[in-house]
Amino acid sequence: MPSISVIVPVYQAEKFLEASVGSVLAQTFSDWELLLVDDGCSDGSPALCDRFAAADSRVRVFHRKKNAGVSEARNLGLNEARGDYIAFLDADDAFVPQALETLWSLREQTGADTVGCAHVNLTPDGGEQTELLLPAGTYDEAAIRERIVYPLLGDRLRVPVFNGFIWRYLFSAKILRAAKITFEGAYLEDELFLMEYFCNARKLAVTEDPLYRYLLNLSSATHRYMKDFLKVFGRFMERKEALVKRYGLESARPLWREESNWAGLLIAIGNEYARDRQVPVRQRQKAVQELCRRPDMAQAIAKIAPAGLNPNKQMVANLVRGKHFFTLTQLYRLKNRI
Repeated sequence: MPSISVIVPVYQAEKFLEASVGSVLAQTFSDWELLLVDDGCSDGSPALCDRFAAADSRVRVFHRKKNAGVSEARNLGLNEARGDYIAFLDADDAFVPQALETLWSLREQTGADTVGCAHVNLTPDGGEQTELLLPAGTYDEAAIRERIVYPLLGDRLRVPVFNGFIWRYLFSAKILRAAKITFEGAYLEDELFLMEYFCNARKLAVTEDPLYRYLLNLSSATHRYMKDFLKVFGRFMERKEALVKRYGLESARPLWREESNWAGLLIAIGNEYARDRQVPVRQRQKAVQELCRRPDMAQAIAKIAPAGLNPNKQMVANLVRGKHFFTLTQLYRLKNRI
């Protein structure tokens, strides 16, 4: 059985797969298996996956006839994984050659059940910026809750926001299986996965070495209009509520609902003004006003005056609280050229 299972959901990733899979094949640590989950691709990705599997017995491919989304692809990988530890890799990203070896060695040196690393953000114009997970060191249960669980729960309106990137970690398969932790949904799925996992983890070791290369892909789902965003966000809040009750998190962040709803509202507003949304500007403005009148959003707006957001989001929040929806619309028209 391999020490590490690397799970890669694959969807229309033909132009990225050579580099992504190649970064696993080039690892200085060799005791891994690579699970490529073809999520109903219609491009050349399935054939590429099969070619990689034929060339290296450590690579296994799973073909789905229909696209079911990134969560189901990752869940399939989790069900099939044989490794003691799980790593996730997105099909358009890459590991640095020493990534798995560094994480594995750190785990052995510290006795941690989970390890994590920094990563490099890559922009389409070739820019690179390193982003830390946490300062290097080891974190016990109390520190894990303070530095990861509670920020994911309620600290969503202050920069820097703790990101729910799952590919920065080496996860314990034993913890995942014991707690029956899986993914759900096509958006925000990683935040809840991390929250629940770290409610069960006991010791985390972190390196500041940037071991993962993350491509900021402007064509990804987070940059396109999502017609069912409110439904997705509603389910996200339901699941978050259940985690809060299961793990007794309420007292740590009493305003977590309002913080989360504010964060969701800012995303929803940006979604309404997405460039590819094919509706008139006046209709978008009306939709935003209706969003702000929803009881959950209205309560968040009344209870919390966001301060400390990045400049763009802070301006949006200020305009929303002041009910300056016409001005808000004009700013988005200029920004997104709609």
